[in-house]
Amino acid sequence: MQATGSSHSLALRRGEFTTLIEALDYAAEGDTGVNFYNARGELYATSTYADLQTDVIALAQRLLGLGLEPGARVGLVAETSPHFVRFFWACQYAGLVPVPLPATMHIGGHAGYVAQLRGLIENCGAAVAMAPVEWMSFLEEATTGLTLSFVGAPEDFDHLSPSTATLPTVTPDSIAYIQYTSGSTRFPRGVVIDHKTVLANINDMATNGLKMTDLDRFGSWLPFYHDMGLVAFIMMPMATQRSVDFLGTQDFAMRPRKWLEMMSANRTTITSGPPFGYDLAAMRVRPSDAAQWDLSALRVACVGAEMINPEPLKRFAEALAPSGFKSTAFLPCYGMAECSLGISFAGLDEELQIDYVDAEQMQEDSVAAPLDPEEAQKSKRRVARYVDCGALLPTFEISIRDEHGNDLPERQAGVIHLRGPSVMSHYFQEEAITRECLSADGWLDTGDIGYLANGRLFVTGRRKDMIIIHGRNIWPEDLEYLAKTQPGVNYTDAAAFSVPSDVDQQETAVLVVQCRERDEIKRARLVKTIAGLVRSEFGIDVIVELVPTRTLPRTSSGKLARARARLDYLGRRQAAKMQHKPEPANSLPVDEAMPQVRYIA
Repeated sequence: MQATGSSHSLALRRGEFTTLIEALDYAAEGDTGVNFYNARGELYATSTYADLQTDVIALAQRLLGLGLEPGARVGLVAETSPHFVRFFWACQYAGLVPVPLPATMHIGGHAGYVAQLRGLIENCGAAVAMAPVEWMSFLEEATTGLTLSFVGAPEDFDHLSPSTATLPTVTPDSIAYIQYTSGSTRFPRGVVIDHKTVLANINDMATNGLKMTDLDRFGSWLPFYHDMGLVAFIMMPMATQRSVDFLGTQDFAMRPRKWLEMMSANRTTITSGPPFGYDLAAMRVRPSDAAQWDLSALRVACVGAEMINPEPLKRFAEALAPSGFKSTAFLPCYGMAECSLGISFAGLDEELQIDYVDAEQMQEDSVAAPLDPEEAQKSKRRVARYVDCGALLPTFEISIRDEHGNDLPERQAGVIHLRGPSVMSHYFQEEAITRECLSADGWLDTGDIGYLANGRLFVTGRRKDMIIIHGRNIWPEDLEYLAKTQPGVNYTDAAAFSVPSDVDQQETAVLVVQCRERDEIKRARLVKTIAGLVRSEFGIDVIVELVPTRTLPRTSSGKLARARARLDYLGRRQAAKMQHKPEPANSLPVDEAMPQVRYIA
């Protein structure tokens, strides 16, 4: 078996199509395609777009044989496998709407995962649902008692009788897919994206963000149920006639080095991931490994999906330098499912740009006043730093607004509002929520906080995550950063939020820190150190709770879920009250200012 090639004679088109079907029809004239690698780094499935087109048209006829109406939703458990790709494209040809469903389950989360699947299937009104064999038991349990036309594994669909009817006509306004957001504090919302909307974004990203050439090749481990995995690595490679190589998401989590091996072997030029993904890979790389790989072709390593911290990227660049990886390949970007995917991109072949601002002014007045770190150290002023997410793609308009909806000038932080052809039409069956965030004239309230400086976008956080103590705005990332500076606290080990105080119901800051240390004296010292840093930097007290690893919840796409972490913390606090158990005594002598601390072992 041999992977599809990186180049062919077919002229490069950067998503300039009216529908995704037209895009696949064109890609099928060439020799590129999709390739899948297993946890051992072995190629186990490959298909040119021509072969894929033949397969998906046959599957589309079988789906239509079920008597489904045009626009019917098809729930697809989106494991990183050839099955999802085949079903996603078959839905396009059949005039059906694919709905990617998460294929991730935390330890002990069987019931929660089944409930999540059921909720999503009910919410989208799926008529059909598919899951790979290894996920089939969860899907069967989730759909028990629901009225669907068909529920099965891929092989079950292959035995269906095909329709003899002509495939339906799909227009640019037809719904291409429904993408459920992963980070909502309420039940995830279904983002409705039509063909013209996602293709407008693909064309904008390929032409202006990535400046794609006919030599590009994609490589990814990202989950297909996340907008970056779905749009950037299933749709964009096809719509630009490029080959793409996939490593399973779970395989990456266990063996991130296989992602690097895959990119080295195939001369990948474009990849992407959140900061924690690069950090995980860097931690598993041995110097002897890096020297054997060749990542010199990797010209774009997009960074997004969460707040960008430069430290993990620096570690990755240093670890992979012997492989020929260049730090200028990192491409910070900003995007969201509600805008199809990409919104802004930093410049290609540039080092990471960081804006250093006066932290006090940012907290008090939401003003990003530049402040040189050396000057700040001399004057004992705190510095906040934000990574440059680049200029907006040309098709977007942006407005930074205050809480009253007024436009703000440059370097004034406010809520990011966007308008353009890549913005969603609505949330599925959520008219009221759609009206809350999408104005009649097309402006989307993203819920993100940021500011502009010299036309570049800097994202500072999520509005819903803001911690307000005594009228001061404190970003949770700033508190989490202080915890992560301590030995043994990793990049993904801290979550900050606020809760009502037991004493006076005033908001109190909380830091939940995953801790591997078992020695009680060292644990108490860690708590005291973190609390002291917070008091010194921000002038506030903080409750520090040490918890076991894997305690902090994450969204289906791997981002920290602070809202759920807060609810979990409140649940633990309430349970402790109900049991009337005293807090563990601190075995380390402390002063009266010692912060509140809870240990969970």
